[in-house]
This record gives sequence, structure tokens and C-alpha cells, in this order.
Amino acid sequence: MQAVQALVLGHYRSELVDRIRAAGGVIRADGLTIRLAKEFGFCYGVERAIDLAYAARKYFPPPRRIFLLGEIIHNPEVNDQIQGMGIVSLAPRPTEAELEQLSAEDVVIIPAFGTEVATRRALEAKGCILVDTTCGDVMSVWKRVRQYSKEAVTSIIHGKARHEETKATTSQATAYGRGHYLVVYNLEETDYVCQYIRHGGDKAAFLEKFKGAYSPGFDPDVHLQAVGVANQTTMLRGETEEVQRRIRAAMEDRYGAEALPRHFRYFDTICGATQDRQDALEKLLRGPMDLLLVVGGYNSSNTSHLAEMGEKVLPTYFIKNAAKMFSPRLIRHWNLHLAREVETADWLPAGPVTVGITAGASCPNNLIEDTIRRLFELRSLPVPV
Repeated sequence: MQAVQALVLGHYRSELVDRIRAAGGVIRADGLTIRLAKEFGFCYGVERAIDLAYAARKYFPPPRRIFLLGEIIHNPEVNDQIQGMGIVSLAPRPTEAELEQLSAEDVVIIPAFGTEVATRRALEAKGCILVDTTCGDVMSVWKRVRQYSKEAVTSIIHGKARHEETKATTSQATAYGRGHYLVVYNLEETDYVCQYIRHGGDKAAFLEKFKGAYSPGFDPDVHLQAVGVANQTTMLRGETEEVQRRIRAAMEDRYGAEALPRHFRYFDTICGATQDRQDALEKLLRGPMDLLLVVGGYNSSNTSHLAEMGEKVLPTYFIKNAAKMFSPRLIRHWNLHLAREVETADWLPAGPVTVGITAGASCPNNLIEDTIRRLFELRSLPVPV
């Protein structure tokens, strides 16, 4: 780890970003002002995952084969760098054909989001050497969900059912006991569950609505009698808190306050780094700004939530990298509602303008520097030294 840290820093660090942060997070020149959120970019868990991947390559040099389950983190530039070291990506849930090609001599890296229990067991059965970069905050959620399972308590998980982290978490709910799980994505789905807890309803309609988001054999008439709330660590904290508040209220209405401890559990499992970045953006949004740039991978959950926060307040553009800013008249960015890239014209106003910048926990500082330099370039200005 120590041997590769200088190399990692060389790839992802930015002296310009460090300098701006030391100066209060603001850089300006001739009508262009850029404000950085106080907290953004790599968190400890992401840094550790990348360091471990680099260290694995150094410790197991070619021709030793190294594989990675999916992506190390949700950032395309970082994943390209990992692949450039000769680390080969497998599916997050490897196919039989992919497993067949592995041997006990092979190294397999488990990404920061973790992996499903069945996948890990299959790799262990093959005798592969595992380099586990799973984030500690994710493992804390797993511990909680396993405890629910042992107590025959259904885990209601606030998250995205198809996200790698949530898939890994749900696998924990069914692997060690009598547990079941149900994934709710938003407050609308939460209210639907709460209505069912209070009054019952059409079981077939319930199961159809949440198809793909519950455990095998899940029965809402049986498995919503005792529930514990957990979450994907990168969700919005305020929304997760509201999910648990509404479910708690529904269980209290159904069973009464005295019986609530037998029917409801809750522990805060939001990632601290995710919350720090959300808090920092909330503070940044209180200041005068004309637009916000959110930089990061489009499949990054924590980054998409930052974009959600921004677009409620001012024009917000979620970009993968600085190359998406083609000109002051054209930017290509991710639309959260359409789930695709779109183009917006005349996005950078003429005259004095203040641009806010933030990034998710999987975005390296060198991409922030690229974004800053591109903004000055679009204004035909040198970057202040």
C-alpha cells in the first residue's frame, strides 16, 4: 500500500484544487467566479479501494492474472486506469462461463460496494485469492441486516434494487437465517408499503409493484409484521430518515406504541462521507451562484443525489468530465429524469458569472481541476496563479 500511494496521488491528485481549497474554496478572474463545495471528491473508502487495487497489481505482477468484479468504483476514468494495469473486469455476478475460466492461481478484487454472498462463496470454492476492498460503512449495514435476519425481522432497505451495493446487502439478508427483504426506492413506494401495513391490500398487486425488489418467498401479509429499516449508504440522509419515520408510524398505528419494539427496528447506516458532501453542497447552495456543475460517473448513486439537490435550487449540469463542456453555447450532461445524456444550449451566461462545483465520493480531484481549467478556457482567460 505504501509503495503505490505516490503513484495513486500522481494519477488523481490536483495541486490546483489543493490551492483553491486552502484559499477558501473560491477562485476568480475577470468576471468568472468558481466556488467549490467544502467537501467533495474521493472519500476514505474509495481511496482505500483504489490503493488496494494498485497494490494488488504490484504484489501480483504479470503474468499473474487479476480480475475485478464489475467496477472498482463508479467513475469511468478511474476504471479505465485500473483496466490499463491489465486488471480484467468480470460481471458483478459472474456467469458460469466466467467462473469456469478462474483457477486458484487467480486474484479477484471485490469492489468498494462489496459483492453478493453467493458470488463470494463461488470464488472461495474456486480457491481464488480475494482482495476485498469493500467499504467499512457498507459492511456496517451488512452487520445490521444479518442481525435482522437472525431475529426473523424483514429488512426494508432504502436504496436502488439494481445497484451493486444493494444487491450485496440484500444477499446478506437471506444468507444467514430466516430473514427477508424489501427494497423501497423513494417516499412514494414507502407510502405504498405503509398503506399495506396499516390496512392490508391486494397481495398480487403489491408483489407486481415491487417485482425484483424482494426476497424469494416474500409474503407482505407475513413478512411486514416485524421490520427493520436499513439503507444503501449513498442515499439522501433526509429521505432515509423520512422512510424510517413513516414506516415506524405505520407500525405504531397497526400494533400500538407498547408493542412497537417487537415490530420495528432502525439504525442509522448512512455513510459519513456521503453526508458530509450533501451538507457541504447544501451550504454552497445558500450562496449566490448562477449555475452548478456536478462532476462524476453517471452511475454513481451518491453523485446523482448531489445533482438532485442542485437542480431543486438552480440550473445544474451533471457531467462525466470537462470534455462535456463543448463551448459556452453547448454542454452535454446527464438528465436524471430521462436517464440519458442531453444537450443544453447557451448554458454559460455571458458577463459576470458564478459557477459552483461539487463532485461525488468517487470522483478524483484531477477531474475537478480539468473542469476548472475548462471554464477559464471557455472564457479565454488564464487560470490565476
